[in-house]
Amino acid sequence: YTEEELMVRDSVREFVDEQIVPIIEEHYMQGTFPMELVEKLGNMGMFGIKTSENYGGAGANYTTYGLAMQELERGDSGVRSFASVQNSLVMFPIEAYASEDKKQEWLPKLASGKAIGCFGLTEPDHGSNPSGMLTNAKKIDGGYLLNGAKMWITNGSLADVAVVWAKLDGRITGFLVEKGMKGFSAPEMKNKHSLRASVTSELIFQDVEVPESNRLNIDGLKGPLSCLTQARFGIAYGTIGAAMQVYESSINYAKSRIQFDKPIAGFQLVQDKLVHIFDEISKAQLIAYRVGRLMESGNFKPEHISFAKRNNVKMALES
Repeated sequence: YTEEELMVRDSVREFVDEQIVPIIEEHYMQGTFPMELVEKLGNMGMFGIKTSENYGGAGANYTTYGLAMQELERGDSGVRSFASVQNSLVMFPIEAYASEDKKQEWLPKLASGKAIGCFGLTEPDHGSNPSGMLTNAKKIDGGYLLNGAKMWITNGSLADVAVVWAKLDGRITGFLVEKGMKGFSAPEMKNKHSLRASVTSELIFQDVEVPESNRLNIDGLKGPLSCLTQARFGIAYGTIGAAMQVYESSINYAKSRIQFDKPIAGFQLVQDKLVHIFDEISKAQLIAYRVGRLMESGNFKPEHISFAKRNNVKMALES
């Protein structure tokens, strides 16, 4: 890692230990997101890490983004999810596909945390099959009429702008749907058993009029899949952070738990389990590092990122 990459990793690690770890359990139990973190994360540059400096971002590389997600997930998966959505699923498509006016309008606010975004792809009946989506857009004078619903949307009820994918004349197209547009609502989904400190919502569109300027300049599955590629890379790094925290907590417990007059960390059976976790974390870090460098050189394939995400999520779950 470069000095800059290590500096970001260490500063986010310190922030997590001081600002997230002390408060996150209470939010987890209550099923709430710690909104006081949004401005702080914005001030740290945790939103728009890869976004151009021309739009208020940091203009950093993929590895820096990955390391930041790793450290945020050490604190809580919901906090990392919030940042991942803002970076990869909202700011990326706006910078890549929106008009210059919309880039100037939204990206600086999203980068600072003064605005929150969400990403609407998954539907009640179509998650892993986005080509089957039912949400549709119809051309009208001056814009489009949007109807349908999205499900399991991180940050949905908090969002000031939603990147929404719908079928227009049979082709998947992206739109920026803004909070307050008539017919647009985002009720929160309560009582989750996982990612409890993350706000998850449904997005409902009932004859929502979206102006022409809010259409993204991309058609087909390439649009949403390019966003998911960015997000999956962040998850591949983020889950390493979750496993790191599991490992550290296990070490501390093994040192403090006394059985047969000594800490259980002194027994080889326990040591073997701890070493196994350490080995798997190290391998996952090497995979994520390699994929990050491939992305930075432009030599990556989406399969590389899917492989890293699958392997590293599995590793974290087994840890």
